[in-house]
Amino acid sequence: MHGGGKRASAIVSQLRQWQPDLIALSEFRGTPASQQIADDLNAHGFVHQLTTSDTSKKLRARNALLLASTVPITPIKIWGTPKPTHRWLFVQVETTIPFHMGVMHIPNMHTKQKVPYQQRILSLAKRWKYEAGVFIGDTNSGLPDIDEEAPAFGQYEADFINGLDALDWRDMFRVKHGDKRAYTWYSPNGRNGFRLDEAFANTALQPYIIDCYYHWGKAGEHNQLSDHAAIVLDTTLDVYPALQ
Repeated sequence: MHGGGKRASAIVSQLRQWQPDLIALSEFRGTPASQQIADDLNAHGFVHQLTTSDTSKKLRARNALLLASTVPITPIKIWGTPKPTHRWLFVQVETTIPFHMGVMHIPNMHTKQKVPYQQRILSLAKRWKYEAGVFIGDTNSGLPDIDEEAPAFGQYEADFINGLDALDWRDMFRVKHGDKRAYTWYSPNGRNGFRLDEAFANTALQPYIIDCYYHWGKAGEHNQLSDHAAIVLDTTLDVYPALQ
């Protein structure tokens, strides 16, 4: 939520309580608050970090991404990178079964960048040349009815999610929890809930995924630390022994 602000220390505290190996943050910025989050995570063992943020005065308030990891990560360049590029990170993660992760923050429809971004993700999934992989993050997308309390999603969102499914990139929350309703963001005015955050895993990674679920941190306190729930992807993967 806008780079963390005064919530920076509390955000790091909550992240550490979940004891993750990798942390992907959207709306990470080139501001002092965001930098504090990165520095604090580094001090607590998340020493492998990549960010698309910019600390220049002109761009430091721009929403970008941070990937912080206890596991070695290697940035990978691909043809057809989703745009805007500061809303996309693509890496190889060095676990027992090395896998590729695409961290995404898909723009809203009013920017006119949403559909081209979705199409590039679909294109990447279609021409995938790696083994295990996952696309994860804030997609600003969901399926009509099941992922919304008020009408918001339409054909573009459905085509995106169903298109990934047709390519065997499965929405892991749906794989693990079926038609269960869950909302990861609530509109500030109507207080209607929407599921905007997903993890799509391909067939090579799916067998290693134990669960995929959402967590607000402090129970019932929406908007305390973030206006989005965290998406938690629990796997059987571990640090590659040679890298420990």
